[in-house]
Amino acid sequence: MRPEPVPFPPVAARVAALNARYRHHSAIEVLGQALADSDTGRVALVSSFGADSVVLLHMVARIDRSVPVLFVDTEMLFAETLAYQREVADWLGLRDMRVIRASRTALAAHDADGLLHRSDPDACCALRKVAPLEHALAPFDAWITGRKRFQNGSRAALDFFEAEGAARLKINPLAHWRAQDVADYMVNNRLPRHPLVARGYPSIGCAPCTSPVAEGEDPRAGRWRGSGKTECGIHFENGRLVRPGQSAA
Repeated sequence: MRPEPVPFPPVAARVAALNARYRHHSAIEVLGQALADSDTGRVALVSSFGADSVVLLHMVARIDRSVPVLFVDTEMLFAETLAYQREVADWLGLRDMRVIRASRTALAAHDADGLLHRSDPDACCALRKVAPLEHALAPFDAWITGRKRFQNGSRAALDFFEAEGAARLKINPLAHWRAQDVADYMVNNRLPRHPLVARGYPSIGCAPCTSPVAEGEDPRAGRWRGSGKTECGIHFENGRLVRPGQSAA
C-alpha cells in the first residue's frame, strides 16, 4: 500500500515555524534560507524599483539571479522609475524580470480617461496595482518584500515572515533594518540611486500621487499627501487588507 500523504502545514503554521527558525539570522541569511526552505515553496521578489529597492534586488542577485522579479507598471509611474528599472535589472543581470500591467479591458472599463486616481485613489490602486499583482502572484507560494519596521506605525511589529491569508506568505528580510542600515548597504556596495531621491523623493510611487518631502517630514509623507491613505493595498495585516483608519485586530 502507498503511504498516506503527509498534510502540508497551513500558511500560519509555516510562518510561525519560519520565524522561530530564523529569528536571529541576518537579512542576507534570511533571504538565502527562504529561497531554499521547503516551507516557503515557490518564491518571487516583488519590487517597485523605488528609492531603496536596489538593496533587496542586489541581495537576490548575489544569491540567485534566476529568482522571478515582479515589477508592476501602473502606467502612471515617473519616467525616471521606468528608466531606473531597466538599468538596474540589466546591471544586476536579473534573468526572470516580469513587468506586470493591468489588462486593457479592465482599464477601458474602469479608468478610460486615466483620472480615477483623483476621485478614488483606492480604486485606482486596486485596478492598476493590486489586481495585476494578485494575478501575477498566483503561481507562487510566497513573495519577498522590502518592507521595514521603521517605515510607519503599521509596520512597527513586522516579522521576517508573515501570512497573507491562507494563500501565501510574505518574506521581509529587511524587517529589522534601520534607515542607516539601508544607506550603509547602498554606499558599501556602490549601488545606483534612484534619480528622484536627490530631488526630495525618499518614497516613490505613481507620479500623480507622489510629492517631494520636506526636511523633517516622515519619508512616506509624500505618498497620497493629505488623503489619509498610507498604503497602495498590496499589503495585508493578519491576513486581510487594512485601509487607512482601520485596525487589523
